[in-house]
Amino acid sequence: MGTARGSAFDTETLRRGIEGNTGNSLLSLYADDAEIRIVDHNHQPSHPTVLRGRGQIAELLDDIYRRDMTHKLDACVVQGDHAAFTESCQYGDGTRVLAESMVTLRDGKITSQLIIQAWDE
Repeated sequence: MGTARGSAFDTETLRRGIEGNTGNSLLSLYADDAEIRIVDHNHQPSHPTVLRGRGQIAELLDDIYRRDMTHKLDACVVQGDHAAFTESCQYGDGTRVLAESMVTLRDGKITSQLIIQAWDE
């Protein structure tokens, strides 16, 4: 892992953000006009959850990081203005979540992200 050539996007910053205790560092990786689409069991591909702008993204991250759970960056690949990463999470009760993300970068910031996630039921 490392920095994408010609970009300020750094996977160690991503790791610290994901594995941290708040969403603040992670939020700093997003452009002001970023968009996140989330596909999962409840929000299928035809009707994903869509978040637009850092304000809505901040609300999501605040909600996630208030939960009793741990987060781990398992893998990340950066190539040019794209990155893909795998994140695994675990709630205090043992429930596991796995998320795969594909992101588009501009000037080292995330401008769009597609998250596909699944969890234990």
